[in-house]
Amino acid sequence: MATLIRSKISNVATSVSNKSQAKVSGMFARMGFQAATDEEAVGFAHCDDLDTEHRQGLQMDILKSEPSEEGAESSLEGDTHYQRDGTGPLPPSASKDEAYAELSSQGKPKITAWEAGWNVTNAIQGMFVLGLPYAILHGGYLGLFLIIFAAVVCCYTGKILIACLYEENEDGEIVRVRDSYVDIANACCSPRFPKLGGRIVNVAQIIELVMTCILYVVVSGNLMYNSFPNLPVSQKSWSIIATAVLLPCAFLKNLKAVSKFSLLCTLAHFVINVLVIAYCLSRARDWAWDKVKFYIDVKKFPISIGIIVFSYTSQIFLPSLEGNMQNPKEFHCMMNWTHIAACILKGLFALVAYLTWADETKEVITDNLPSTIRAVVNIFLVAKALLSYPLPFFAAVEVLERSLFQEGSRAFFPNCYGGDGRIKSWGLALRCALVVFTLLMAIYVPHFALLMGLTGSLTGAGLCFLLPSLFHLKLLWRKLFWHHVFFDVAIFVIGGICSVSGFIHSLEGLIEAYGTNSED
Repeated sequence: MATLIRSKISNVATSVSNKSQAKVSGMFARMGFQAATDEEAVGFAHCDDLDTEHRQGLQMDILKSEPSEEGAESSLEGDTHYQRDGTGPLPPSASKDEAYAELSSQGKPKITAWEAGWNVTNAIQGMFVLGLPYAILHGGYLGLFLIIFAAVVCCYTGKILIACLYEENEDGEIVRVRDSYVDIANACCSPRFPKLGGRIVNVAQIIELVMTCILYVVVSGNLMYNSFPNLPVSQKSWSIIATAVLLPCAFLKNLKAVSKFSLLCTLAHFVINVLVIAYCLSRARDWAWDKVKFYIDVKKFPISIGIIVFSYTSQIFLPSLEGNMQNPKEFHCMMNWTHIAACILKGLFALVAYLTWADETKEVITDNLPSTIRAVVNIFLVAKALLSYPLPFFAAVEVLERSLFQEGSRAFFPNCYGGDGRIKSWGLALRCALVVFTLLMAIYVPHFALLMGLTGSLTGAGLCFLLPSLFHLKLLWRKLFWHHVFFDVAIFVIGGICSVSGFIHSLEGLIEAYGTNSED
């Protein structure tokens, strides 16, 4: 009898519990939440269209429990997990760190299309546009055409690179299955060489980032030497002084400190462009239109190709940028207007500056300014170079540390960080060695245009032209229209020819210049 009474009381309690759970579930559903058990959480991430209403919280299911005590406990525990937008909790095996990473990624602030466009503009409208008039010197009108052509191609390859991040799932929906350039490269080399593509991209990225740092040191020494020619300080000495100022970059822990310099870089770049354009417009009556040629310098024009391509490099961070946009569908529109604006501004800047100085155009256009304003402009330019140096340096350090020191059992070297998260002394010494390496390269190869052309021909053309078109053909060739296949093949062939030609001529120019410097 007592057992029967306890059974009835238990049934009544279970019924009341289920009703209360249903009411609570309904309340959370109206608030936009959804109940999920640990077992159902894995399935919610891959639900099909039939479960859309369920995942959005518009329909709530009362969780069924077994009559046993373990089942009731499981049911009560499961109902405590409420997730917004249908994202269930991590599986029971997930660690706290994984859970924290998951929550951090969900709460990550997104950027608008305008903010994304601003980032792209900063990348392709940097201080290296000061070398474009030198490209017009050796290419004439063909150089102007190349500025337009490079903008069109880089815009297109940026879009197809993002297309490689997506695939069609079983329900016919386009979903994002990759997150970075490295993921795309690894997917193309799978299954035989699953890590080869990523390592190639990492090497190209490291070369481009380190060469960018070297260019900043070169341009700093060059500009300070030309700004104060009467001082008994050589260009190499100015480069050493600039590197001494940059040495604290080795102690950077994160990008928080680096991000503070972005506004100062933008202001400095704005002042430089305004001053140069204002001076050129003041001499509009003396513009040498007859000096703009229709023929090219066969020996030096390939160097101009590398200079122009290098000024448009932004593909390496586009996957991350698109993934952080509030509305990724606006990515194509953003790429269009940023590259159209860059094309117009670069073309006008290069043409106006070349018309002003014609055959006397130097590698860095500010060196052509009269001494009265050259020092002011160059000081702003040096400030921008020094403020811009930490970003590519930190990015290069991060890639090197992640690839060589922080891959666990697959790492080539021991971890450069201790258990408390602090970098070890030998790791700090390696960072300082990287800063010194950029100085040594700037001292022994102090030629801004040749280095810029070499980098653009080697890594710029590879990351912007060759790899995106190759990856697009490899991953999506079954779904491409014939004109997409034609464009990809044409870009790969033309980009390959320009890359090889520009690299050979830039390397020859560097060897010749190095031999001349050695004789002096």
